[in-house]
Amino acid sequence: MSKKAMSKLSEKKIIELFQNKLGNASFVPEDVESFKIGKKRLIVKVDTLVESTDLPPGMKLEDAARKSIVSCVSDFAAKGVKPIFGIISLTIPKRFSRSNIESLAKGFQKAAKEFRLKILGGDTNEGKELVINFSLFGVTEKIVNRKGAKTNHVVITSGPFGYTGAGLSILLKNKKCSKKFGAKAKRAVFKPNCRLMFGLKNKNYFSSSMDSSDGLSTTLNEMSSQSKKRFVITRMPSENDVFDFASSSRLNADNLILNGGEEYEIVATVNVSNLPKIKKYAKKHRMKLYEIGYVTKGKGVFYKKNGRLIRIKDKGWQHLQKS
Repeated sequence: MSKKAMSKLSEKKIIELFQNKLGNASFVPEDVESFKIGKKRLIVKVDTLVESTDLPPGMKLEDAARKSIVSCVSDFAAKGVKPIFGIISLTIPKRFSRSNIESLAKGFQKAAKEFRLKILGGDTNEGKELVINFSLFGVTEKIVNRKGAKTNHVVITSGPFGYTGAGLSILLKNKKCSKKFGAKAKRAVFKPNCRLMFGLKNKNYFSSSMDSSDGLSTTLNEMSSQSKKRFVITRMPSENDVFDFASSSRLNADNLILNGGEEYEIVATVNVSNLPKIKKYAKKHRMKLYEIGYVTKGKGVFYKKNGRLIRIKDKGWQHLQKS
């Protein structure tokens, strides 16, 4: 395929093409893959981290190794599934030293301990740049689907958005900010949060949920589409320092919050009657829960601002999309 032809295919289109060729014409995207073994379901997730596209300047190899695992664990968290085993496939460039390899191993070791999973082994190969493929396995009876939101349900997020987008603006575009905010934003990029225990402990209260690493706008639109409901957003899930940074840097705050990606938060819809239980958990564990909107009849995602409904389009992260 020519480069010109390739540029016309988005990540979503490529997935659709493969699914059709593989005989899965009715394929519905989910955060994880699953299949039944007896009465249980085996849950599988695989993700790829590529040095040239996924490692911003200043990111340590130890943090890159952790991030490759976080990207899979976050999907398990959104589905309410406990991770059990992992397998790593590594492509390593010749320029890497023993110290580089040890840093990667240390990152995998720490992440496995953090998320209480066992890494069984994997594969190593040589290439021009670092590539980490991580596969994660778990077992459950059911998952929380992306669809399932009902009219009058509340839309929540497990944490704030915008810090990663701000951090990438600082790292890649040299945007200026205070030392305090810079450290906070860079940490969001290098050491992202993963809400595993929040997902495991509250999965029975979610009517639908999804990992947000491709961007909040993508997540909301996907959940709205699969649930065949309209999502009305009444509050942006962020903090004053993000808005202040956006203003001083001449950036659009809503764009940072909605389209930055890489946050690894859980976005969920919840019956109002279950909201106090989730709030109680969040308070006990010192998490700031964000109630950002509600579900109603219709379709699409809209931001209610000053009495007007403004359409929120899917502008989150997609590999291979035209810039």
